[in-house]
Amino acid sequence: MKYGLIGERLGHSFSKEIHEGIADYTYELCEIAPGKLAGFFENPEFKGINVTIPYKEKAIPYLDFVSDKAKSIGAVNTVKNENGRLYGYNTDYMGMKALILKNNIDLKGKKALILGGGGTAKTGRVVLSDLGVREIVRVGRDIENPDVTYDEVVEKHADAEFILNTTPVGMYPKNEGKIINVSDFPRLIGLIDVVYNPLRTNLVLEARKLGIPSEGGLYMLVSQAVYACEIFTGNKISDEVTKDTFDKIFKSKENIVLIGMPSSGKSTIGQYLAEKTGRALVDTDAEIVKKINMPISEYFAKYGEGAFRDVESEVIREIGAKNGLIIATGGGAILREDNVRYLKQNGRLYFLNRSLEKLIPTSDRPLSSDIEALKRRYNERYNIYLSSADVTVDGDGTVSEVAEIIKGEFFK
Repeated sequence: MKYGLIGERLGHSFSKEIHEGIADYTYELCEIAPGKLAGFFENPEFKGINVTIPYKEKAIPYLDFVSDKAKSIGAVNTVKNENGRLYGYNTDYMGMKALILKNNIDLKGKKALILGGGGTAKTGRVVLSDLGVREIVRVGRDIENPDVTYDEVVEKHADAEFILNTTPVGMYPKNEGKIINVSDFPRLIGLIDVVYNPLRTNLVLEARKLGIPSEGGLYMLVSQAVYACEIFTGNKISDEVTKDTFDKIFKSKENIVLIGMPSSGKSTIGQYLAEKTGRALVDTDAEIVKKINMPISEYFAKYGEGAFRDVESEVIREIGAKNGLIIATGGGAILREDNVRYLKQNGRLYFLNRSLEKLIPTSDRPLSSDIEALKRRYNERYNIYLSSADVTVDGDGTVSEVAEIIKGEFFK
């Protein structure tokens, strides 16, 4: 390996495609088991590596030089090999600072909570201090010797104005994790979660629902990669490259999710989009049929709506955790808030707003098998579609017309 990333588990990493998108070297992912780190550094054959959990602090003793910023933080994430001498840096600092500034969060004089106690938390403390934060409180478990534990934080620090999550809670494949409730902190002006897979963790989604500026860690990842690449190669990379790389990676990972009434065209429009974009189409109803091994109408009749919705939620949770898909959902998928959350973690939701008179009841749809049932479903669900959607699209056009509107909006 000449260039790459070392860590204990890297199945979630986007670093390879980011680095290979901004530089002309091959970038490899190298998982190192606990206890094997010393062996990796004994005879270093790499030219440049990034370091991630849990080795940002543990790598320091093997280095010949550590930058002043990395020393002040107590963690490195970038190592360059110069003729056998290893030089350590912390580009997470620049990446995290860039992410906060990107969201226009003014932290001067504010009180902030840092969740977690590893190398990224140490980076966060220095970044927040340099941005003028008045008080920094580190939240953790008892064994980590934090300033305050998670059990105590609401009682003692509900007046916090900013939250920085540096833990892996909520990271793929355990997307459902959420380490605190954002609503317990009514004075928040911003929240940053360094987790970048999924694109929007539950923390980020809750903060946004409350109108609080919030973002996941992908921009930080891209920014620190750009700075690391500059160290590896000695070449300056423009801010425009950082922005373009972020936009490209984000769009490549984000799902296009179609919601709407039965017969509004989700599957056919999804197929058109799949053909035009080269993305895979996943139809949640089709996936449900595979799981239950019978038609949905038959399952409904045999087990009832509640049992069907449980299966639907399980399928949506699994699909929503994936990246770069076209997802066509069932008409009732948005009836459970959890489903909407699963879909929003990695997806942009488009409501196909097709007029009632253009919808067609069919016998294979248990809750809209005739025109009267269809009308009831329309009236019951319309406002839920509107509130769930990121974008509402006029669905009365042809398949190609509606699909091209979605394609144009998504890739703008």
